[in-house]
Amino acid sequence: MHTPPSRREATHERIVDVAARALRRNGYAGVGVADVMKQAGLTHGGFYAHFASREALLAEAIERAGRDSAANMQRRVETGLARGHSAFRSVVESYLSEAHLRGVEAGCLVAAVGSEMPRQSPELLAPSAERVRALIALVQRSLPQGTPEQAMAVVATLVGSLQLARTLGVNAQGKAMLKAAREALLAQHDTP
Repeated sequence: MHTPPSRREATHERIVDVAARALRRNGYAGVGVADVMKQAGLTHGGFYAHFASREALLAEAIERAGRDSAANMQRRVETGLARGHSAFRSVVESYLSEAHLRGVEAGCLVAAVGSEMPRQSPELLAPSAERVRALIALVQRSLPQGTPEQAMAVVATLVGSLQLARTLGVNAQGKAMLKAAREALLAQHDTP
């Protein structure tokens, strides 16, 4: 039997959820305690009842964003498999989709803040690096007889293509970037 979360636990989860969305939308530096607490419908003063520091909040937000992204990707893979697509095709088509191009706030943390990850404190670098490793592992599981090196190359293509497409914008150029990367990855790795 599942015990419902206490009010304190539910509040903590709401704060982490708001911070995870803000992290993907604004980057590490763009996540302020006051703004997160306000968006969560709470006062700034209640923050330290839940977290020892802003970095502790960000570490949890990184993990939450990663878990959410992985769960979303798993649902998309299952949908693709039900339609007769390979797991790899499902990953590639989902990751390099127009919805993901538009959806920074709910999308992949690695693509949203990847260029900022190496400049973070050790407390934030460790969970950030774990998100990269988890994405590589997900891709490797989807590749037929895929090696870790192939999975790393695919992840680099996925993340880089999405970042560049977002830079170009939700327009013909951004969509063309995604399409080119999708087609190249599928031609190279997807077996019918």
